[in-house]
Amino acid sequence: MGTPLWSPPADVRDNSRVGAYLAWLERERGLRFADYRALWEWSVADLPAFWSSIWDHFGVHAYDPPHAVLADPAMPGARWFPGATLNYAEHVLRAANTRVLARSQTRAPQDLTVQDLKDQVARVRAGLRARGVRRGDRVVAYAPNIPETLILLLATASLGAVFSSCAPEFGVRSVIDRWRQIAPRLLVAVDGYRYGEKAIDRRAEVAEIRTALPTLTHTVMITYLGDNGTDAEPWADLAAPTTEPLTFEPVPFDHPLYVLYSSGTTGLPKPIVHGHGGILLEHLKMLALHHDLGPGDRFLWFTTTGWMMWNLLVSGPAVGASIVLFDGNPAHPDLGAMWRLAEETGTTYFGTSAPFLMACRKAGLKPPKLERLRGIGSTGAPLPAEGFDWVYDSVHRDLRLDSLSGGTDVCTGFVGGSPLLPVRSGRIACRALGASVEAFDPAGKPVLDQLGELVITAPMPSMPVGFWGDEDGSRYREAYFDVFPGVWRHGDWITIAEDGSCVITGRSDATLNRGGVRLGTAEFYSVVEGLDEVADSLVVHLEETEELLLFVVPAKDLDLEDLRALIRKALRTGLSPRHVPDEIHPVGSVPRTLSGKKLEVPVKRILGGTPAGEAAAKGALANPESLAAFEQLAARRAARS
Repeated sequence: MGTPLWSPPADVRDNSRVGAYLAWLERERGLRFADYRALWEWSVADLPAFWSSIWDHFGVHAYDPPHAVLADPAMPGARWFPGATLNYAEHVLRAANTRVLARSQTRAPQDLTVQDLKDQVARVRAGLRARGVRRGDRVVAYAPNIPETLILLLATASLGAVFSSCAPEFGVRSVIDRWRQIAPRLLVAVDGYRYGEKAIDRRAEVAEIRTALPTLTHTVMITYLGDNGTDAEPWADLAAPTTEPLTFEPVPFDHPLYVLYSSGTTGLPKPIVHGHGGILLEHLKMLALHHDLGPGDRFLWFTTTGWMMWNLLVSGPAVGASIVLFDGNPAHPDLGAMWRLAEETGTTYFGTSAPFLMACRKAGLKPPKLERLRGIGSTGAPLPAEGFDWVYDSVHRDLRLDSLSGGTDVCTGFVGGSPLLPVRSGRIACRALGASVEAFDPAGKPVLDQLGELVITAPMPSMPVGFWGDEDGSRYREAYFDVFPGVWRHGDWITIAEDGSCVITGRSDATLNRGGVRLGTAEFYSVVEGLDEVADSLVVHLEETEELLLFVVPAKDLDLEDLRALIRKALRTGLSPRHVPDEIHPVGSVPRTLSGKKLEVPVKRILGGTPAGEAAAKGALANPESLAAFEQLAARRAARS
């Protein structure tokens, strides 16, 4: 498996939150585990014992106790903690010394104590009540990663109402496609924002959204860019001083907390409903036991409010950690901006994406000396070995790098890192506690050291309560349980080693199948984008013609034939002759979602003759103009044939 880049210190059990949990298990439950593997095996073999231990260890406050832990383990529809009532927002606000540090390219820095946060949540809670928002109503935010969005989430949750957010860079069509499905009552929006030096006015977009959502009874405008200029109520009115105390509505464990959405690039976005209890337990487990966050930590993850990592970030105070919110262009004025932000805010855990780390590597970036940084998280795409090596060579060696993978569907990672395990180049360290992850062959049998479908064979509390409006559950079953009945199929390729570490090699719906051999996209990108001459790339396999097509964004002014020869040689020697594409085409940019994911499947559909507007929802893309090159190629190929 290679030499560890980082190994747990000898006293890890004395100085980590998972170590404290192990000591608690021994003291309170009489359970002893020699290592992480033994702990994981118990956590998935005895789900009621494991999840009740998370409940008790973290002191979850219930207004009504549960009748059981797992009433029905069958998937879909597993029932967790029936009879229990609680409130997610109460747990986020209960720590005494957490802070929210907000940094933005649009306005001056803001720092909030937990008391500041409670005061603001109480005000907005009262404002929502005064505007008729009640338990079960939907409140939506067209707003960036700023304190007001967090305050709105917590105030909404405190009432038992349901929250949903879209980042303001989302196009109008994408926002409407999401929110029409949930019929919101109240909208909070920003007038605009800055992305680097560019001011972006969103008032016209807000007007269109309001017109398209007839269920709205109130619209509130945050004057963020500097000019409300509409008939919307100002945020100051919603957050006016109040004498109402901050209280929390007791709701059932599976009561809807918020609605997240699938990317929506290839159809109507799935409105994924997450519950108060499932999110609370999962985030307590993940943030404390895997990311090792607690009192004294400062947690920064670069994310927008349209990505589930925002939802994970803002749960940080529930484990006692302070959080750092950032809104703006992470590469402005240069790629060092986020590293300087981490230094300035005393960040101890910095989360980002694999493409960002690889871009830093390619730029030869040398971050500042980050004395307090103990951990880095990487997700959004598989992190190749070169990315691991860059972190340990250029950031510093005494930190834990967690490569993790999960999704909006579970609002967490189900494979990632652990303070108890070493970090090895190019590998994800483990399957997460309580996540019964396996690799299935086509017959539905678990395999080790072989490429297989990533599946989850036992329920997790943060699996969706359901999809909004999916009354008979058919859309939910079709999304995850149509291939292996009773088993969650996630849609990724994974290889799990004997020691429990694993490698994700791309989406299974973007599989490259040459001559009957399945090839993951991640290994292509690792080799191709490892070349200094290539800035970005995308690969697709067209089954009808058995062609493998590679698209590259050149990083240098190089003769195209020389570039093609260089790429072919790198793939042949670095991987195999099977990996050499039939055609290599230069493009100006690779189409990506707003959260940075490449669009292999929509590109494949465009090349098959589907119009770009039908293959991908352009409002959900960071760079919709990038699709034109693929439409033009599809037209040329059609004319030739």
